[in-house]
Amino acid sequence: MIKSVVEIVAQAKAEVPTISPAGLMEVLGQSNVVVVDVRDAQELKATGMVPGAINISRGMLEFKADPTTPMHQKELTRDKMIVLYCASGGRSALSGKVLMDMGYENVRNLGAIKDWVDAGGDVESP
Repeated sequence: MIKSVVEIVAQAKAEVPTISPAGLMEVLGQSNVVVVDVRDAQELKATGMVPGAINISRGMLEFKADPTTPMHQKELTRDKMIVLYCASGGRSALSGKVLMDMGYENVRNLGAIKDWVDAGGDVESP
């Protein structure tokens, strides 16, 4: 069956649990929480990032999340809560789905950086 990107993103959003900006504010900075911004570099410069977040562009996530690759990002471990966000929530949902497929069990989709900012969340320069 052929699916559109809209259908694929909708399915990912349905499968990946969400976290509200308020929920992230409660756990931000805890050692068992990793916040990942999956946007591209030019987007980060335009709007900033959630404080303490790491940037892994959507196209590199699988390689950075797999501990068997030389590109593995050491912060990504399966025992931590991984919170993802992007510009509108689609790429973060897709990212969450792929992490769950890779065995990460505690994954959350924050959605859009704008939602974070609108809720009073701080941003920092990349």
